[in-house]
Amino acid sequence: MEATLTFLGTGTSMGVPTLGCDCAVCTSTDPHNRRTRPSIRLAYNDRTVLIDTGPDFHAQALREGVRRVDAVLYTHGHADHVMGFDDLRPLSFHGNGALPVYADDTTADNLERIFEYTFRKKDRYPTSARVQIHRIDPTPGAGIDLFGACFQRIPVTHGPQEITGYRFGRAAYLTDMSDIPEVSVPLLEDLDLLVIDALRYEPHPSHSHIENSLAIVDRLKPRRALFTHMSHDVDHDATNAALPPYVRLAYDGLQTTFEIA
Repeated sequence: MEATLTFLGTGTSMGVPTLGCDCAVCTSTDPHNRRTRPSIRLAYNDRTVLIDTGPDFHAQALREGVRRVDAVLYTHGHADHVMGFDDLRPLSFHGNGALPVYADDTTADNLERIFEYTFRKKDRYPTSARVQIHRIDPTPGAGIDLFGACFQRIPVTHGPQEITGYRFGRAAYLTDMSDIPEVSVPLLEDLDLLVIDALRYEPHPSHSHIENSLAIVDRLKPRRALFTHMSHDVDHDATNAALPPYVRLAYDGLQTTFEIA
């Protein structure tokens, strides 16, 4: 079964252009250098699954014509990945039941704390989002079956913490990661598409940089790789020109297809 992956956003927590910055990338007229906060949409089997809903989700959904959502998976609870949660509200009214949301325990706790008004049992606002959190099995490779596809939990290191990447069919999405634990490596074999964090050229304590991401690509050997979560240190055209042909920078609105099941 074929799926279409759309990059809703490919930027960092500060976005690109970054507020108050006049660097060459932030002032660039190239639309590929405009990066909203990171998120993807997967469309397959007449269903729509999101991974993360950052603070730009409302604008991203309007731009890409997102009119329904059937499930949402979260990688972790940082602001640039969850603060669009409330914008799921009108989309959660279209189904027959609560919109399923999947997150690890830490991320689920953050969602329930930040959006307490959505989850409260008493004095609940009548048009609060109709969502149900499912706490995912923390076991590496644990699967979530959604609409004919299996989403496997891929633990990745994000600075001092472990967060969740996902493999779905022949593709994997590993945003906000600085390294891949050895336990995750066998779960990333035989990929057609690897989407991976590549923040900047210089090393960073909690994100992979371009040289490190290229080394991970060489180790995992996917057929192709797309870099995401890029800062204003990374110019689209100049960086692409220096990358191997099977590695490209993603950009907001980019679509690609792969086998999901």
